[in-house]
Amino acid sequence: MKKSIFGYINAETEYSANVLDKAMAYEQNGADGLYIYNYDPNETEQMRFLETVKMILKKVDIPLAIGCHVKRFEDVKKALYTGAEYAVLPYGKDFPEEEFKKAVDRFGRDKLLIEFNTDPETTGHEFENASILNRLKDDGACGFIFKHVVPENVKKIVKESPLPVMIRDSLVRNDIETLLSLDNVSAVLTNYYVGKNIIKVKRSLKDAGLDTKCLESAMAFSSFKTNAEGLVPVVVQDYKTQEVLMVAYMNEEAYNKTIETGRMTYYSRSRQELWVKGETSGHYQFLKELRIDCDDDTILAKVHQLGAACHTGNVSCFFRELCKKEYSDYNPLSVLTEDYNLIMDRKVNPKEGSYTNYLFDKGIDKILKKCGEEATEITIAAKNPDREELKYEIADYLYHLMVLMVECDVDWNDIVKELSNRRKS
Repeated sequence: MKKSIFGYINAETEYSANVLDKAMAYEQNGADGLYIYNYDPNETEQMRFLETVKMILKKVDIPLAIGCHVKRFEDVKKALYTGAEYAVLPYGKDFPEEEFKKAVDRFGRDKLLIEFNTDPETTGHEFENASILNRLKDDGACGFIFKHVVPENVKKIVKESPLPVMIRDSLVRNDIETLLSLDNVSAVLTNYYVGKNIIKVKRSLKDAGLDTKCLESAMAFSSFKTNAEGLVPVVVQDYKTQEVLMVAYMNEEAYNKTIETGRMTYYSRSRQELWVKGETSGHYQFLKELRIDCDDDTILAKVHQLGAACHTGNVSCFFRELCKKEYSDYNPLSVLTEDYNLIMDRKVNPKEGSYTNYLFDKGIDKILKKCGEEATEITIAAKNPDREELKYEIADYLYHLMVLMVECDVDWNDIVKELSNRRKS
C-alpha cells in the first residue's frame, strides 16, 4: 500500500485567498493530497466554501478531500460537483445513512470517506465500532478517517478497519513514521508540515522502508549521452498547454537535484554553477514528468510553470516569430480554448452587432433555448446520410454550448478535468 501525506486546512475561520495560498503551498512542497473542511451549517457559508474549493481545484492537481455540512444527498452532490476527489461525511448520531446510500448509487463506491472521532475524552466512550465499519464498507464507503487517535488505541482501531485508514490530527510531534508503518494506514492528514518540505520528509520515510510517493528516475544520468562538458539539453514544456517554454542544460548534479526536490534545477554554462529556476524571480517550475529521447541525449521536461518562463517576462522564450506559413490549427483543445476565449472577450468587451453579445444581452433563458434547438438539429442531421450537415450542426451546438459555459462560469479545463476523473471509474 502506497503511503501518503495529506495537508489539511480548516477553512471555517479562513479567508478564501488564504485557503488557496495554503493549498498551493502544500502542493508545491510535495503533499500527496489535501483535506479541507468547513462544517459550518450556514447555507451561505457552505456556498462560499464550495466556491473556494472550485477555485483551488483550478490551481492544484493533487487529490482533494472536502468535509462540509451534509444532511441530504444534494449536499454530497454539491460537494463532488466541485471536482473534489472525495467527500467526507462525519459519522455520528445524525449521520444521514439513507442519503449516504443515495450518494453511493449516484457517484459509485470510490468517492465517499467516513470520518470518526475516536477520542474517548470528547466522545465519552472507547471506540468500539467494528460492526459499523463493516456495514459502511458494504454500503459503499471507500475509506475511513480516524480523528484524534490516541496512542494506546491506534493499533487496535486501525487493525479492525476493513478499509484503508487515513489518520487525522494525531501528529503532535514527528511520529509520522510510526503511524504510516501500520498496515491499514494509507495516509496521515496533518498540518504539522505546513510551510515545510514534505518531499524531504517522504524521502526520509522511503529510506526507512515505507512505500511513499517519491519521484524516481528509470535511468541513471550516467546512461545519458552528454556533450563534452557533461551536459544534456532539456526542452521544457508546459504540462497542460504543451507549449514549449524554454531550453536549458543539466549536469548530473542538477538532474538528481531536480528529481530529489521536484523543482527544476539546471546548470548555467555562463556562471558555471547550478541554478534553481525561479529562485530569484519566484517563477518556479515544478516537475511533472521527465522523458528521454530515442538517442538518450535530450530530455523533455513537463512542468507546472509559475509566472513567466522567460527572463523578458514572456510566458515562453520562443515569442519571436522568424517566418511563418499560413496554416490551420486542428488541435481540438486549442481550437475550443481559443474559441472559448474569444466568446469570453465578447462578454467582457462587447462589440456592436455581435451575435454573441446579443445572446448575452438576452440572458440565460435565450441561451438555453438556442442550445436546445441546436441539440434537436443534431438529432435530425444524424438521421440524414449527409455527414457534412451533421458536422455543421455539431459545430453550431458547440458554439452555443460555449456561450452557455461562459455565462455560467465553466471553462474547458473544468470539463476536461471531469472527463479525466471518469477514466478512473
